Amino acid sequence: AQLVESGGGLVQPGGSLRLSCSASRFRISPYYMAWYRQAPEKEREFVANIDPTGRRKNYGDSVKGRFTISRENAKNLVYLQMNNLKPEDTGVYYCSAPLLDARGQGTQVTVSS
Repeated sequence: AQLVESGGGLVQPGGSLRLSCSASRFRISPYYMAWYRQAPEKEREFVANIDPTGRRKNYGDSVKGRFTISRENAKNLVYLQMNNLKPEDTGVYYCSAPLLDARGQGTQVTVSS
């Protein structure tokens, strides 16, 4: 299983970014998919997950109401729409297929003025 994240970058506070996660060597359709993040000198933090149908979503408390996870099973893609970004959202964002113990290399998100 391989996951590749993209879409990170530098954004000002209050801005938006959309992260994408492309899966290869397996089909995401049967699996929960998730996003995690890790800031420098901090532990990995759960951001969001989504069930195989796309109907059930869970979010970490710090991102509720600002981030939205979604998926396109036909395209083998998972997304994370991030709005109203804050400096504390800075970190490396990882896409994950937890049941497969698969994780991408991550994409850097930096929120700074």
